[in-house]
Amino acid sequence: MTEIAPREGKAEARTDGSDRQALIAAHGIGLVRSGRVILEGVDIAIHAGEIVTLIGPNGAGKTSLVRILLGLERPDSGELRRRRGLRVGYLPQRFSVDPAIPLSVARFLTLGVRAGAAAIETVLDEVGAAHLADSQVSTLSGGEFQRVALARALIGKPDLLVLDEPVRGVDFTGAAALYGLIGRIRDTHGCGVLLVSHDLHVVMGASDRVVCLNRHVCCSGQPRQVARHPDYVRLFGPEPAEVLGVYRHEHDHAHDLDGSVCGAAQDAREAEEGGGP
Repeated sequence: MTEIAPREGKAEARTDGSDRQALIAAHGIGLVRSGRVILEGVDIAIHAGEIVTLIGPNGAGKTSLVRILLGLERPDSGELRRRRGLRVGYLPQRFSVDPAIPLSVARFLTLGVRAGAAAIETVLDEVGAAHLADSQVSTLSGGEFQRVALARALIGKPDLLVLDEPVRGVDFTGAAALYGLIGRIRDTHGCGVLLVSHDLHVVMGASDRVVCLNRHVCCSGQPRQVARHPDYVRLFGPEPAEVLGVYRHEHDHAHDLDGSVCGAAQDAREAEEGGGP
């Protein structure tokens, strides 16, 4: 357990069983910069096997909270607990890659990480980008780069994936495919996932739990509950709450890259619906 000693007003530690089982849990997190309150009394926890989405307007403190969870910034108050030996894979909001520097995808995956050819091949195959291994990073499309960046976050076999705007620069269809891929990665590895996104219409449907942040936690819970919460409606307006297509996905089958159900699961579904023998 890692405890952050606050500079003032230490938040009371919580010791419920749920938090003891969390991969990472933060309580009473406060952050003030240049006299401005960035975060105030924030509680958040991520468990193995769940996708938690952090949403909020610009300036809500989402990136600051992620930096605190990753240990990149120290809060002024509160407590942070990590599971012992926790491995974290991080996909930042922006990667700065000089297009003038020759850099293959395979080489990009190994920057700052020890990984052999087999590990590189495995993670690229998992994200549907095996054919890009020898491509130059500067030539990738937005969707291709985000898949490669996701592969880089996976290469250390993380217990927790932290993905800050993982569909940045990707169109709606590509974003939906990427969120589907993230869900399958969670199902395969059993890792916890913390998503940070502005893409409300898609990302909330892909989440198990949503935390709505505006310096403090306005509301949290299952996507459908949050989408109807008065604080959510105040922040984003009534229209997103009305048109949001929240779905629950049981993940009892596999998908092709286009999102269609494939293999034996498709045959079983057709037989159950009367479409098969």
